[in-house]
Amino acid sequence: MRVVDFGRMDYQTAWDRQLEIHEEVLSGGEDTLIFVEHDAVLTLGANFHEENLLLDRAGYAARGIDVIRTDRGGDVTYHGPGQLVIYPIFDIKRHGQDLHKWMRDLEETMILTCREFGVEAGRLGDVNTGAWVGDKKIAAIGVKVKKWVNLHGIAINCSNDLGVFNLIVPCGVIGHGVTSLSAELGREVGIEEVKPAVQLAFNQAFTGLLT
Repeated sequence: MRVVDFGRMDYQTAWDRQLEIHEEVLSGGEDTLIFVEHDAVLTLGANFHEENLLLDRAGYAARGIDVIRTDRGGDVTYHGPGQLVIYPIFDIKRHGQDLHKWMRDLEETMILTCREFGVEAGRLGDVNTGAWVGDKKIAAIGVKVKKWVNLHGIAINCSNDLGVFNLIVPCGVIGHGVTSLSAELGREVGIEEVKPAVQLAFNQAFTGLLT
């Protein structure tokens, strides 16, 4: 598993680079785990419903938040500073060639990551994807699989402003909140602190390695 860190990057540039790496993996290249911190953006998935945007486009623009259509699964979610976004550009044929298992394995990486910080996360049934602390989502998952190679991925809330989620219906799920590692632990947990834990979790979930 190759790890590539984009640092801070706008969504569109990261998407273009994702596509380049997708072609590399599709051609037999190494599974690649991408880390990135995005500028403020709302991404709209394939199952997006307009009513889950609580402001008009001008309202988001006034707050410095872009709104971008994507081809991933799911509804609307937010990415921004202090949130770690993880794009696993993996050939799923190497990992069981089972889409249900793939989603559960991605959830497992986030559960393991939270556990590294002493935060007990879990699943909230089969319908509501992601990792949850009680009834609050701490990590969102939205992917698209093209020719059995994954695109898009995971966003785990580290130290980002959770108030922005009040401007949308996150992932189209009503009645549940959001949380972050910082909120759960009562201290700031930055993305640089979280990256090693995520890499370890992916090693555990997909390669069986412990280091």
